[in-house]
Amino acid sequence: MKPSMLAKLDQLANRLVELDELLAQPEATGNMDQYRKLTREHAELGPLVAVYKDYLQTEGDSAAAQEMLADPEMKEFARDEIEAARARQAALDLELQKMLLPKDPNDERNIFLEIRAGTGGDESALFAGDLLRMYTRFAERQRWQVEMVSESASDLGGYREVIVRIIGHGAYSRLKFESGGHRVQRVPATETQGRIHTSACTVAVLPEADEVEDVQINPAELRIDTFRASGAGGQHINKTDSAVRITHLPTGIVVECQDDRSQHKNKASAMKVLAARIKDIQLREQQSKEAATRKSLIGSGDRSERIRTYNYPQGRMTDHRINLTLYKLDAIMDGDLDELSNALAAEHQAELLAALGD
Repeated sequence: MKPSMLAKLDQLANRLVELDELLAQPEATGNMDQYRKLTREHAELGPLVAVYKDYLQTEGDSAAAQEMLADPEMKEFARDEIEAARARQAALDLELQKMLLPKDPNDERNIFLEIRAGTGGDESALFAGDLLRMYTRFAERQRWQVEMVSESASDLGGYREVIVRIIGHGAYSRLKFESGGHRVQRVPATETQGRIHTSACTVAVLPEADEVEDVQINPAELRIDTFRASGAGGQHINKTDSAVRITHLPTGIVVECQDDRSQHKNKASAMKVLAARIKDIQLREQQSKEAATRKSLIGSGDRSERIRTYNYPQGRMTDHRINLTLYKLDAIMDGDLDELSNALAAEHQAELLAALGD
């Protein structure tokens, strides 16, 4: 282990002792906000320091075994002890590196999931509907809640554009690598010759922003228009101007929301999506700068990048960023994303570890 990492771990171990002393003082519970802050820090440091103590213990065991090598009768035993200690130490070293990796502050947030039909016309819109079902089924498996925010349905079914809010612990951490271009290869229902068509959709996963803390929006920089809501085929037409369109003048971001019959609720939903999009722009700028020093852009959320292909005739899904192909397309489209999600998270963690070692 690097001396700099050992020094940092020593510092954190000392901080944990300091926290124990602070929390043991009677006045610690006087200020509940401060008390909660200290207990949260203690809970975060506890597991890390426990692993570090195991590492130091293993280091001590190895040193003691080295001393036994001089004794002919203990030589064989000492070699076994040294080998076991080194293997244990290597495993603990890797675990400590992972625990020291910077945590994404957005990982535990709810998300806004946006899906837009791209090339492919009606077939692309149908695929957008299939993707929405895939993510909705995945959310159901996690016991998360899904709320419709805005939808623009196509004439044959599916969506030209759809935005949903997914509410659940760790939603962003599990779905943040879904942003990008999704391509489908299949025979459309409208195809009479049985030819395979290629269509595409764009997915954007935005961590929900705390409008007060995360994004400062100047009301003077907003243009808010109201209009009558309408749906495909003339359904759900509202006789009042309940639909809301908000334009953020500095960035040109436009958000429409007409899913609710209440103008007030539509405006509130649109403001949340706007805040999430502004936060997402800031986040992607930061990630692009960081990614410039790395080969992979898994975490960059680059919308222009084709990240995945769903090939229906072959029953396979390929994620092009990590060269992963899974031959269980039916299960994936039914929300079985765990294997894919775990593989993307593991690759991202490997990137961070490699950057840590540079």
